[in-house]
Amino acid sequence: MPDGWEWDRTLFQGSAAHYERGRLPYAPGLAETVARALGLDGRGRLLDVGCGPGTVLLALAQYFTEAVGLDPDEDMLAEAERQAGRRGVGNARWVSGRAEDLPAGLGTFRTVVFAQSFHWTDRDRVAATVRDMLEPGGAFVHVSDDKGEPAATTPLPWPASPYAEIGALVRDRLGPVRRAGQGRLVNGTPGREDLVLERAGFEGYEEHVVPAGQVVERTPDDLVAWTFSRSDSAPHLFGDRRAEFEEDLRALLRRISPDGRFAEHLPATRIMIWRPPRRKG
Repeated sequence: MPDGWEWDRTLFQGSAAHYERGRLPYAPGLAETVARALGLDGRGRLLDVGCGPGTVLLALAQYFTEAVGLDPDEDMLAEAERQAGRRGVGNARWVSGRAEDLPAGLGTFRTVVFAQSFHWTDRDRVAATVRDMLEPGGAFVHVSDDKGEPAATTPLPWPASPYAEIGALVRDRLGPVRRAGQGRLVNGTPGREDLVLERAGFEGYEEHVVPAGQVVERTPDDLVAWTFSRSDSAPHLFGDRRAEFEEDLRALLRRISPDGRFAEHLPATRIMIWRPPRRKG
């Protein structure tokens, strides 16, 4: 977990309703790339750990008999269930719990996926548990935005989404040290998942990058939703000054783009896959 931070139930309190509008989608082709890499054929079970509002699970569910979403935030699970109904996904179910609660009587899985959620867990403990929950030939899949891909060269038709300026406004209101839940995020997000998975006994690593770079238009409502969808600027952190903060945020956005139009390039998506060693005998 990030240094200086401890998990609590307020981590994303109030954020679930802002996810669909605020967060950029993963690169088109994510689900198809995972299915092709793993040889998915509609059989087996999927577990999405830290599923949030079901973004990745709902895209992958078609390739499995059953898809199980695990998340400790009840509002996230309610939003995921709502999205499943809206999209007609009938083979998904939602379980309240933390990654550290696994195996939680959930059984074995063909695929276990963490979509930008693994860093919130006790990674060594969770990786070892997941290894034992995978059926023979199963896979641990980590999905993230690819920050390392070269920047797209297509010119933006409107001002770029002002994430640095939004971050400065959040720090001005909440203080210079990033907060999450009731704790503080001092050193940001850990990396080196490869070392964690290696310690847990995984092998056979492979990586796939789903390209993107398309220009995406963003509105002030989108960027307000993005801000409130984040753990370090979740609505509850502002207390009774939330409305005042939102007014200041919208004023900032009007100054940068008076006509209320922003743009950015959709980032590529990185898919990292590990498999446990083959069982002997």
